[in-house]
Amino acid sequence: QTQLVISGGGSVQPGGSLKLSCTAPGLSANGCDVEWYRQAAGKQREWIASIATWDFRKFADSVKGRFTLSRDRAKHTVYLQLNYLTPEDAAMYSCETRDPSTTVACNLPSQETRVTVSS
Repeated sequence: QTQLVISGGGSVQPGGSLKLSCTAPGLSANGCDVEWYRQAAGKQREWIASIATWDFRKFADSVKGRFTLSRDRAKHTVYLQLNYLTPEDAAMYSCETRDPSTTVACNLPSQETRVTVSS
C-alpha cells in the first residue's frame, strides 16, 4: 500500500480559508472513497467529509456549508477547501482511503497537517 500525502495546513484568522490536498499514485483509479478526519486538542477524532469514487460527497454537520471537496483526477489528488474557519476548526487534519465494498483501507493513511485558527 502506498501512503497518502497531505499538505496545505497552516494558520489563518477566523473567517479565513485554507485548502488541503490529499494525493497518492493511482488515487483516482483505485475505486476507493477518500475520507477526511480531524482531531482537535483534547477531543476525539472526528470524521468530517468523504468523496466517493463517483464523486458523491458527504459532510459532517459541523462543516457542512463551509467545507467543500473536489478532485483532480489527472493529478490523483483530492482537495478539501476549508472556508469560514472558526477557532473550533483548529485541529490536526488527515486523509484516508477506503474500499466502499469491504471498508478496508486502500492506502496507508496520511500523516497529519495542522490547521490553526486564531486572531
